[in-house]
Amino acid sequence: MSNTPTPHINAQKGQFAEKVLLPGDPLRAKFIAESYFADTQCVNNIRNMLAFTGLYKGERVSAMGSGMGVSSVGIYSYELFNFFGVERIIRIGTAGALSPDVKPGELVIAQGACHDTNYDRQYGMPGVYAPIADFELVRRAWESACAKGITAHVGNVVTCEVYYDGSDTLGEWSRLGILAVEMEAAALYMTAAAAKKKALCICTITNNPLTGSEDITPQQREKNLTDMIETALDI
Repeated sequence: MSNTPTPHINAQKGQFAEKVLLPGDPLRAKFIAESYFADTQCVNNIRNMLAFTGLYKGERVSAMGSGMGVSSVGIYSYELFNFFGVERIIRIGTAGALSPDVKPGELVIAQGACHDTNYDRQYGMPGVYAPIADFELVRRAWESACAKGITAHVGNVVTCEVYYDGSDTLGEWSRLGILAVEMEAAALYMTAAAAKKKALCICTITNNPLTGSEDITPQQREKNLTDMIETALDI
C-alpha cells in the first residue's frame, strides 16, 4: 500500500492537520467546517466520508467522519495516524448515560474505555489491555469545558460492538461506575497507542438506555451539539 492516498482517503500527504476532530457522521464534519473553519478545503470524499481542513482561531485543524463502530473508526484512525501525519485525534460523538449522575446534554470526557470487542486481539497481548486517553488531552478538555461553564464528567465509558444488544448487560457496567456507553473510543485509543499518537473521546449524552429516556432530537445530534464541538476545538 502506498502511503497516500489510501483506499479509504483520497487526500494527499499534508492535506490533513496534525489535529483531527472525528465525529461519526460526515455531515457533522461538514457542519463543523462550515461553522467554524476559515480557508476550508474538502480533502476527502470517498464513500462520502467527508473530511475538511481549515483554520480555527489561526490554528490548522481538520474534521472528518469516522462512521459507526470499532471497525470503521479503526480503519480511518489507522490511516490518519500512520499515513497522513496526524498526531492527535479527538472523537466527538454521542453516547448513552449509564450513571444517574450524567444527564442528557452533558458531556463525558472518556478517560478510559472498557469494551466488549475483539479489537485488542490483533496486538497479541499476553493479558488484558486497558485502553486510555492521552492525559494532556483529558486535562485540556476538562479545563476547556470548565472555562465555558459546561457540565462535563470525566471517567470510564464502555465501547460496545453491538447497538441493538438484547443481552441486558448494560446495568452491570453501570454497577462498576461506567459513565456512558458508545461504540468507538476503545478502538481509537488502542490504534493511537500502537501508533504512538494521542487520542481522546468526548461525548454528548443523548439518552439513558437503562431508563429508555431520550431528550435530544436527531436534528440536535447533527448540528446543535456545540458544547462538545467547541470544547474539542479549543483543546
